[in-house]
Amino acid sequence: MVQSAGSIFLGEYTPETLGDYMAGPNHTLPTSGAARYASPLGVYDFIKRPSYLSFSKDALSLLSDDLQVFANLEGLSAHANAVKVRCP
Repeated sequence: MVQSAGSIFLGEYTPETLGDYMAGPNHTLPTSGAARYASPLGVYDFIKRPSYLSFSKDALSLLSDDLQVFANLEGLSAHANAVKVRCP
């Protein structure tokens, strides 16, 4: 029934002390309700993980009009123009 927690200790022989000092990866857990959207501190927090995106001209053309509408609605005319010059 636990929906959000930084760490869950199961059973009467798994006290938080065990996780803090011996068995857990660390003692830095999300507090103040942050477990709803955050995880405990871990090695991935120290690794740079970029995202990659690659479109063909045809694929961009399919979204061109919608992209320009969104960009213009947000007042980002340079973003709209970046699409427009690639798919006139």
